[in-house]
Amino acid sequence: MSVTGALNDLARSYGIVAEFHDLSGALRPTSPDTVKALLRANGVEVDNDAMIRDALAERRMQEARRSLPQDLIIARGEPTSLGIAGTTSWQLTLESETDIALEGGHSDILTLPPLPGGLHSLTLTHGGGSEIVTLIAAPKAAPSIGESTGLDRLWGLNAALYGLRSDLNLGLGNFDDLARLAEIAARNGASFIGVNPVHATGWAETATISPYSPSHRGYLNTAHIAADRIPGLQDVAGAHDLLQQAAAGFAAAKASDTVDHEGHAAAFRTLLRRVFALFETAAEPVAMADFASFCAAGGESLRTFTEYEALSEENGPDWRTWPAGPAQPKPGRAHFHGWLQWVASMQLDMAQSRAQKAGMPLGLYLDLAVGPRRGGAETWCEGDSIAKGVSLGAPPDHLGPAGQNWNLAAYAPEKQRQTRYRALRRILRENMRHAGLMRIDHVLGMNRSYWIPDDGSPGGYVRQPVESLLAVVAIEAERAGTVIVGEDLGLVPDGFRDTLNRRGLYSYSVLQYEMDNDGRFRRPGDLRPQSLACFGTHDTPTIQGFWSGRDIDWWQHLGWIDGDVASAARERREREKRDLLSIPVDMTARCGTDPVTHVHRLLAASPVAMVSVQLDDVLEVVEAQNLPGTIDEHPNWRRRCPLSLGEIGDGQVLSGVGRIMADAGRARSPRERRKDSA
Repeated sequence: MSVTGALNDLARSYGIVAEFHDLSGALRPTSPDTVKALLRANGVEVDNDAMIRDALAERRMQEARRSLPQDLIIARGEPTSLGIAGTTSWQLTLESETDIALEGGHSDILTLPPLPGGLHSLTLTHGGGSEIVTLIAAPKAAPSIGESTGLDRLWGLNAALYGLRSDLNLGLGNFDDLARLAEIAARNGASFIGVNPVHATGWAETATISPYSPSHRGYLNTAHIAADRIPGLQDVAGAHDLLQQAAAGFAAAKASDTVDHEGHAAAFRTLLRRVFALFETAAEPVAMADFASFCAAGGESLRTFTEYEALSEENGPDWRTWPAGPAQPKPGRAHFHGWLQWVASMQLDMAQSRAQKAGMPLGLYLDLAVGPRRGGAETWCEGDSIAKGVSLGAPPDHLGPAGQNWNLAAYAPEKQRQTRYRALRRILRENMRHAGLMRIDHVLGMNRSYWIPDDGSPGGYVRQPVESLLAVVAIEAERAGTVIVGEDLGLVPDGFRDTLNRRGLYSYSVLQYEMDNDGRFRRPGDLRPQSLACFGTHDTPTIQGFWSGRDIDWWQHLGWIDGDVASAARERREREKRDLLSIPVDMTARCGTDPVTHVHRLLAASPVAMVSVQLDDVLEVVEAQNLPGTIDEHPNWRRRCPLSLGEIGDGQVLSGVGRIMADAGRARSPRERRKDSA
C-alpha cells in the first residue's frame, strides 16, 4: 500500500473526514497536511512514512483483537443478548460499583439481565488476551416537556444575566437577580427563564468577558454571586457592615449603562475575600457543615479545579505559560475557591427552587457552551481527553461567512472513549443539576467537529462517536430530569436532526434563519414541532435591530461591506420585513404592523413545543448582545438592561407577551399560577 493510502486509511479509522461540502456546495478535500495535524491532535505520531505505516498496522491489530466494539449502546432496563464467540469468560461491573456484579463462562451468546442506566464495564477474556467493552445503558430518549411538565406547548423568557439591573446588585447581574426575574416571568405565565452560560470564567482571567469562552464548564462563574445572600452569614451583623463599607466602590458600576467587567471584578473579589474571612470565623455551624459536605462530595475533581484557580492567582490565567515543574498553591487559597463554588452552587440552586415555587414547571434554562478556553481550568483538569495542537471552529457558513476560529479546546474521540466519557459526564451532571431545561450550544459538534490546526494547515472535520455521546446525554438528562435542546444551526448533515429528535433532544429554530430557497419566511405551521423557537439569539439582531437594519449599519461602519452592498442588503431587508408582516397568524387574524407583537404572535401560534422570548425584544432594545467578529468595536457582553427588575416587576412589561402566549395555549391559567405560587 502507498503511503498516501496508508495515511487515508489511518485518518478514516480516527474519524477524520476526507472531504466536505462548504456553504456554496463546493466539495472541499482535507489536505494531507491537515490530516497529519489532526492525527497528531489525536495522539498519533505521523512524522514520516514509517511512522504512518507503523501507526496503521498497530491500529489494525487493535481492531482485529476485538470481538465487540469498544462502546456498545444497549437499552436501559431491558435484557441484552450479545454474540461473543471465542470468549472463555466474562465479567460485568456496574457503573456505581467496584465489585463484579455478574460473570460467566464460554457461550456463543451472552445474555444480560436488565441493567440500570449508566456506563458499565464488560470484560471479555479469550485466548488472545482480554478486552473491555463499555456498555452504555441508556433510556430510549431524554425527558420530554410533556413528561416533565404535563404541558405540550409552553414559553419562556431569555435575558442576559450580566446585564440585569437591581437595587441590590453591584453593577453586574447575580443569581438573586435571576431568581427575582424568574418570579416576575412566572407571574406572567412563563415556564422557564433562560440566561447566557454561567460557567467559570477563571479567577485570574480579566480580559475575556464572553460567557461562551469559559475556563471550565463544570464549575460556576462566581462573579454572579449575590454578596448579600451568602449562606450562613445573612444574620451576621458583620456581613452587612462589609457591604456598607464596599458600597462606594461600586457606585459608578451601578450607574453605568454598560458593565465594567474588569472594574467590577477588582472591587468584587476584594469584597469576597473579606466575606470569606468573616465566614470562617462567624458563619452558622450548619452552613460550615454544608460547605464541608460540598467539598467532600466534589472529590478529586473539585480539588484539582480549586488548585488550578489558586495557582492561576500566582502564575496567570493560561497554564500553558506557567513555569515548568510541580507547584503547590499558597495555603488556604484552594479552600477559598472551593468556598466560592459552594456559594455559587447554593445560590443557583435557590434560584431554581424559587423559579419552580413561583409556578415555573421547568425553571432555569441554562446554556452549555461548546468548549473551554484552551489554557483554562478544564483543559488543565481533563488533559487526558483533550486534542492537542488544534482549536475548535467552523468553516464558512451563514453564521460566519469567513469561517470562525473559536480558540476553544476540542475533545479527541479516541481519548473520550478510553476515559469512558468521564469529562463530558461530569460537565453534563453539574449543569443539569441546576436546570430543568438545558441547551447544548453547537450540538453539531457531537456529530463532527471542525478542528483548526495550530501549524497553519486548513481546518478539517473529525467525526465524533455521536450515538455514544447522545446516549450519555440521555442518561444524565434522565437522572436529572432535565429537558435538552440541541442548537443545530449551521451546516447540518442530512438526517442529523432526526437523530437528535429520536434521542429526545429538541431542535433549535431561529426565525431569522427560517427561510425557503426563495428567501421568504416559512409559515408558522412549517416550523418543526420538536423544537424550541425564538426570533434571534445573542449573536443576531433583536427584532427592533432587524427592523432598523442595525446589523447592516454595523457591517458598513466596520468596513465589512461597502455602500453598494449595504444598499442592496437594506433593500433585501425591506422585502424581508414586508414578507414577515404579511404572514397571517391564523385564518381570521389581520396582519399586524407592530413588528414585536406580530413576531411574538407568529411564534406563539406555531406548532413548536417551546417558544423563547428575548427580554431585549419585549423592551424593544435595538442593539444586539454580541456582534460576531468584533471584540471592542461593539459593546459585546457589556450592555445592561434599560429597566431595573423593580420596574419590570411593578409594571406591565411582560403582561402583553404573556397574554399573546396564553391566547395561543402556551400558558397555564392565572388561577393555576396563583395556586402554584401559594
